[in-house]
Amino acid sequence: MRKGKILNKVSLVLMRFFHSLFKLKKKVFIFLCSAPLLFSSQAIAANFTFSQAWKLLLQNNDGLAASKANKEEALYLQEAAADLYLPKIDITGGYSRLDEDITLAPSQLFNSMPAGDTLKTFFEGALGSSAASVDEAFTSRIAEKDVVTASLTAVWPIYAGGRINAAQDIAQGQFMEAGHLLRIKQQALFEQLNKFYFGVVLAKQLLLTRSDAEKGLAKHLDFAKKLEQQGQIARVERLKAEASYSQAKVEQRKAQRNLEIAQIALNQLLQEEVNALPTNGLFINNHIPVLVELINATLANHPGLGILKAKRMQALGLVEVEEGEYWPEAFIFGNYNVYQQDTLAAELAPDWVVGVGVSIPLSSRSGRSGKLKAAKSTLSRIGHLKAQAVRDLSLLVEKTWREADTAREEFNGLSPSLALAHESIRMREEAFAQGLSTSLEVVDAELFLASVKTQRQVAAYQYVLSLARLLALSNQMAQFSDYQLKGHYE
Repeated sequence: MRKGKILNKVSLVLMRFFHSLFKLKKKVFIFLCSAPLLFSSQAIAANFTFSQAWKLLLQNNDGLAASKANKEEALYLQEAAADLYLPKIDITGGYSRLDEDITLAPSQLFNSMPAGDTLKTFFEGALGSSAASVDEAFTSRIAEKDVVTASLTAVWPIYAGGRINAAQDIAQGQFMEAGHLLRIKQQALFEQLNKFYFGVVLAKQLLLTRSDAEKGLAKHLDFAKKLEQQGQIARVERLKAEASYSQAKVEQRKAQRNLEIAQIALNQLLQEEVNALPTNGLFINNHIPVLVELINATLANHPGLGILKAKRMQALGLVEVEEGEYWPEAFIFGNYNVYQQDTLAAELAPDWVVGVGVSIPLSSRSGRSGKLKAAKSTLSRIGHLKAQAVRDLSLLVEKTWREADTAREEFNGLSPSLALAHESIRMREEAFAQGLSTSLEVVDAELFLASVKTQRQVAAYQYVLSLARLLALSNQMAQFSDYQLKGHYE
């Protein structure tokens, strides 16, 4: 009964591991048809330590490269926001065609004056000419009907109700968010590499365990055949040994296929055309990091909380932007004519002009009141999300820590069972040779040894995954190699 429970537990863990491999993109499984080639004696392979695989993954992963590009984009946008305080300078030009030239006749000038009639009579009398003659002689052309203009204009904001500072804060928050998103991607890849790298290691060990069980049962079958020929055991005992050996071969082939799947998954993750063969093994540490220290480090360094901090900065900036809609704007402006026509209007117009302008918002249809309330609601929502994230992260760290500790205790606790399994096989084989034990008891001893080995291997694998997650959550991934060096597998 106990052996059955162990096998069921181990089978469940293995099913979860290999099920996770099938969640890869479909292109991974296109290569399954080429698995025999990958694992043939002619296949080219390259050895990788975990550190080497991690460096390669950081260099080649497209998802990580996309996150880096996203951070770079946010940096450029932040630099662009820094230019908001600079003046806007433009060169503008235009061409207009009027229906006729703009002219000014004396009669028009006289008509615009309060004493124009008196002055008009004086001029006509002094010149001895009619009004039409005076207009013909003294009409001025102010501008031609073809008007060409070119000028240099500048507008320099000196106060925008705090909206420029707010826009810069938002851009800075977006850059911070992109940086934390990059770190989250790195942490996810670190955990994924641990799963696939040590998944290959686990699959190799399980294959070795199944192969050992097959060899042991093959030896037992040969011995049973000899004893049957000598008449020392019944035919049914030999059949039991033969059936157990056949089942062991099935399990060995299944383990081989699982190794092929795990190897292909690792190759695809590292984007390697050859087999990436792990050189580091599973390990167990005598001590694991202190739980309180891990929780404190996680709450201080986790990029998820950093994202919420960056979101809060952006939300504060948005509040300031909406509040700025109620404040006036002040700016300096200027204009300089770089080209003018040879006309009276051009001569009379000044070459340049500078000034100060103020815009005071009295009424708006942009919904600034509602937008301000929405921005403040966003700020409140982020605060609640942070509080929930702190609780969730604390729980996740403690859960993962306990899983690591449980796996470590399980691995160490199975050491006596391993010694017992080896001794049981020796005793059962001797008893079987003397006719004091059945074939089924020998098979059970072999399977018990295989189950204990498998359970210890799976426990070590679970420990490594849990340790990697703890270090990733607390932003201490660089210390993983230290735990590898201090680890053991005994």
